[in-house]
Amino acid sequence: MRFAASLCALALAGCATVGPDYRAPAAGELPVPDSYHGRPPATGPVGLARWWERFGDPMLARLVEEAAAANLDLAVAAARLAQARESLVQARAGRVPTVGASGGVRRGVGDRDDRTSLDVGADAAWEVDLFGRIARGIEAARADAEGAFYDREALRVAVAAEVATNYVEARLAQERLALARDSLAIADDNLQIAQWRVQAGLVSSLDAEQARAQRAQTAASIPGLESAFASAGYRLAVLTARPPGALIGELAAARPIPAGPEDVAVGIPADTLRQRPDVRAAERTLAAQTARIGVAEAQLYPGLRLGGNIGTAAFSLGGLVEAITGAIFAGIDQTLFDGGRLRSQVRSQEAATEAALASYRQSVLIALEDVENALLALDSARARQAQFALALEAASNTAILSRVQYRAGLTDFRALLEAERSLLSARDGLANSRGDEALALVRLYRALGGGWDPAAAPAIGTGR
Repeated sequence: MRFAASLCALALAGCATVGPDYRAPAAGELPVPDSYHGRPPATGPVGLARWWERFGDPMLARLVEEAAAANLDLAVAAARLAQARESLVQARAGRVPTVGASGGVRRGVGDRDDRTSLDVGADAAWEVDLFGRIARGIEAARADAEGAFYDREALRVAVAAEVATNYVEARLAQERLALARDSLAIADDNLQIAQWRVQAGLVSSLDAEQARAQRAQTAASIPGLESAFASAGYRLAVLTARPPGALIGELAAARPIPAGPEDVAVGIPADTLRQRPDVRAAERTLAAQTARIGVAEAQLYPGLRLGGNIGTAAFSLGGLVEAITGAIFAGIDQTLFDGGRLRSQVRSQEAATEAALASYRQSVLIALEDVENALLALDSARARQAQFALALEAASNTAILSRVQYRAGLTDFRALLEAERSLLSARDGLANSRGDEALALVRLYRALGGGWDPAAAPAIGTGR
């Protein structure tokens, strides 16, 4: 017993953790610029946690909140987070002894052995973490659990953006549908005027055929727009865990395309990387993989296991305490030859860590690219919107004049058709540009990592 106690004390005094200690890459080691292209450094982003409220559309805000609470993909991510946290609990259990108990009753039957015997015993086993295999395993499990949390939050960001995207697309389709129906009414009027003029012998039947063709082309655009509206509505319903058609009736009431804020504080790239949960998840994957190098390396060194048992047996309950036996033992194991398997495992984990580092760096670049593309799309949509506003004003005036002149017989139907086409194109283009602006804002908020609160990240665990 003294030998075992001495061995245990020696083992605890000599414990060492092998493998590299993880250090997160510093900002200077990553390809992070001081500011976004063409924009001076600005203050950090604000109002990102609930960015959808800045669009001023109550229905949009409600749908995002409902998706956050009911979305089934988020439910899957939450279950995976719970599973990762339980894996951390299991890893930490390796630090404490395993204790078991047993007991039994035996009844002898016979002329010479007609007695009942009792036995009770307990045993314990403990692996001494000489070289940090358990500690590194806990470190990896903790990083995995933190990564699972950030994966769930990255999905929350994506779901909020998808809800907003489909809501904007539904309202855009709705507005374009109203424009198409207005244009169809005008085309019906033009066709009637052309038919009257043909009957009066003022023009040839060519005018009526051209008017009929224009009316058919305008009518042909309506089913596609109705389909786009329905598809967006179906997607919104599924995102909120409802049957596809559940929201069509609620969305049917016309509302304008939601307009977001004029200015969005994008901050500096370093702010974005701290805000983006997918980037933080990639960093946690790198941390977990680094810890697994230590797990594999510890297999190269000896392992020490301590154990013991205690038991008693008697022919009555009162006699159980009269004779107690016990034992304490220790065992050391060391792999002497395995054909290079253990060292190959270390090299494999080192290669996996290199891959995780490359993936992390790639996630940083993709995050920066997302923001740059969103800013570019926003600037483009706003520039096109300004030009379409000018085009709409000119096209409206031209269409009015052409209509008056055609009624008076001062111009031919071809000029009226051209004016009507220009007006339809300008109105549709302006609606599209406003939709593109809203979609670009949604894309920008997602690129910046909006839709979750970094301060709400739980302290999943510290220490080994």
